[in-house]
Amino acid sequence: MSTLILALAAGAVIGLALGALGGGGSVLAVPALIYLLGFTPAAATTASLIIVTATSATALYAHATSGNVRWKTGALFAAVGIPPAIAAAALASRVPEALLTAAFAVIALLAALALFKAPPPDRQPRAVRPARAAGAGVGLGAVTGFLGVGGGFLAVPALVSVLGLRMRAAVGTSLLVITVNSLAALVARAGTHTPLNWAVIAPFTGAAILGAWDGKRLAAKISGPALQRAFASVLLAVAALMVTDALH
Repeated sequence: MSTLILALAAGAVIGLALGALGGGGSVLAVPALIYLLGFTPAAATTASLIIVTATSATALYAHATSGNVRWKTGALFAAVGIPPAIAAAALASRVPEALLTAAFAVIALLAALALFKAPPPDRQPRAVRPARAAGAGVGLGAVTGFLGVGGGFLAVPALVSVLGLRMRAAVGTSLLVITVNSLAALVARAGTHTPLNWAVIAPFTGAAILGAWDGKRLAAKISGPALQRAFASVLLAVAALMVTDALH
């Protein structure tokens, strides 16, 4: 299968997940770039940030037009996540590739476990608690900067369980956080001079953006738990592959 077709297919799947679930799909970007498209771990995490930033911004617009974004909560999450995202992005360029792969495998496993859990029933939103929101935002920013993932699989559960947002609002708001954190981490990596294959990144990103629009429509037709279980199963397989690779 040609590189272009692989890039388009992987991008479509990742965009679909981001648009439908507000997270989870971006975790697939790095392993897809490494194992399907031949990127090094360092180049893959940087390229993933480009893809995730563009796709999340597109999905954010789609959800914002439906009123699913809580801007105050998302802005707080994003603001406190920017410094750790920048610091972690700078650190990632100095970490051995085997360690980076192992760390990513752990995150993929955690993402899968989080997605396997059915979303809690909708509840009335609570007032934003700055300390709790800030703590979650810091952790999310660090994960985004270090591993090049959006972190929506962490943001959505936090927005639901810690801040009491309804599931649809949590998905939409998480996309605001992902967009800002990914952009901050990308800016931090701009001076690392990591070689990037734009002939792969461009079609990958384009397919992901189109997939995000389809994911928004898919979320209205298929139950959230069913989508989550499907993507969680894929993430478990990815985590197993990356653990095996790191050990060797």
